[in-house]
Amino acid sequence: MKLTPAERSALRAEAHALNPVVMVGEAGLTASVEKEIDNSLNAHGLIKVRVFGDDREARVAIYETLCEKLGAAPVQHIGKLLVLYRPKKEVLKERSGKAGKGMREVTIVKPSPSGTKRPSVTKVMIKGNERVTEGGSIKRAKTRQASPKKSGLGKS
Repeated sequence: MKLTPAERSALRAEAHALNPVVMVGEAGLTASVEKEIDNSLNAHGLIKVRVFGDDREARVAIYETLCEKLGAAPVQHIGKLLVLYRPKKEVLKERSGKAGKGMREVTIVKPSPSGTKRPSVTKVMIKGNERVTEGGSIKRAKTRQASPKKSGLGKS
């Protein structure tokens, strides 16, 4: 993956405030460390990696290996810090059914009154602010009370 100098400069500026998320220790670049760096790149996109050890050539080799194996772009190598970038993958969440935003399908199972017959099973669509009680009825969530300090009513 190649970055233009302008993109690299913008990413360096963005990475300045970041803390290292992965640290490579004495064992070097192990499979578990690579997996953790891959997970961090998926979650954040831009990460810092700290490599312990005084051998500069080893750090450069680790940097190049990470970029090659993980498909990341090298942003900056300064001292023992490596900055890597890989665009985050957009994950699309699929909704069940053709309900509008905030609607979800809930299955309500109520036991029979006598206890000898089959329970009644009903599927119901409820809104985001509704919940199902233990008895199987649907209740709307209570509205939150506003703070008198924030609304200005508490002043005299």
